[in-house]
Amino acid sequence: MHLLPLDPFLPSRVRRGLPAMLLLALAGSTALGIAHAGKAHEHGVARLDIAVEAARVVIELDTPLDNLVGFERAPRTDAERAAVAAAVARLRDAATLFRIDGAAGCTAGKVELASAPLGLGKAPAPAQGSAHADLEGSFEFGCTAGAQAGFVEVGLFEAFPRLKRLEVQVATPRGQAKATLRRPNARITLPR
Repeated sequence: MHLLPLDPFLPSRVRRGLPAMLLLALAGSTALGIAHAGKAHEHGVARLDIAVEAARVVIELDTPLDNLVGFERAPRTDAERAAVAAAVARLRDAATLFRIDGAAGCTAGKVELASAPLGLGKAPAPAQGSAHADLEGSFEFGCTAGAQAGFVEVGLFEAFPRLKRLEVQVATPRGQAKATLRRPNARITLPR
């Protein structure tokens, strides 16, 4: 995995979940505010933002629904409803999806999911006439020594075979980074 300087722009959904100390670091050098608004909806690709502080780790996921269930609308059949239920159950199992370095002493906590077509959370509806829909997830871990985390193992590729690439941004008390993970590589090395 190759780490690059962190993109100083983050979408507003991430800003809500990140610790204040890290927001200041991420706000950095510019006020353009158009961050990832122009990013294309791309099947097989998801975005992951990770914020680490002493007492918690917050992970934000933004992915096309197609990566999770194979379609991007409300389920219509029993098979589609079963696929959605299975995907939601996998997403709610944060400890399996994200394995944080044991040195951090983290325990999975609150999970929030939002997707208008699936009736989850307070997600905005896709633009009228759009054939694309996403799911946003927030996964919070309580930690005894979060800043000691050296890595996060991501189980998303195992859980969702349609997912091929993760665009990752990381902010920790020790630095910021961004990386691209492609299957089978599932480890994010955190700045130390």
